[in-house]
Amino acid sequence: MAGTHGRQQDDLAGLVRKAQRGDVIAMGELLELLEPYVGRVCAPIALQEAADAAQESMIAIFRRLDQLKTPEALFGWAKAIAAREAVRVVTRSRRVPAAEVVEEPDPSDAELAADIRDALGRLTPEHRAVLTMRHIQGLDEQAVAGILNVPIGTVRSRLFRARSIFRKSWLEGNRA
Repeated sequence: MAGTHGRQQDDLAGLVRKAQRGDVIAMGELLELLEPYVGRVCAPIALQEAADAAQESMIAIFRRLDQLKTPEALFGWAKAIAAREAVRVVTRSRRVPAAEVVEEPDPSDAELAADIRDALGRLTPEHRAVLTMRHIQGLDEQAVAGILNVPIGTVRSRLFRARSIFRKSWLEGNRA
């Protein structure tokens, strides 16, 4: 198994290097690899603006592809760009969206999914970003700080505030 992973890493690195040199076919293959991943990063942060955020992220990734020094780190590098772009797109739109966070919920879970969407929709994009990266993607605070390019203290304060707002929204929504 370790050999297969190493081979996949080598293949990915080769593909990135080809794309960096302007190989259109390699760029197309990278697009196919990255598009669903970038969409999954943007969705819980940008909510209704997820498609725009993913598109802006892909543009930023391909514009900066020549700046990627370690091709094996493509997905981590793309995650950082996508998370920052998702926050930027939603902040720029100045709307607090209420979105589909859960794909297609089971009818028995529809009410729960609606409650989660509502609670997440009350958070700012910055708060949604730290909350989803920490609790949905399972990243530690240091990793979130690196991805968002903010100090760890900022991540901690945003996380505290996001949890507080989410909890309050959740409790208010479930009293009815």
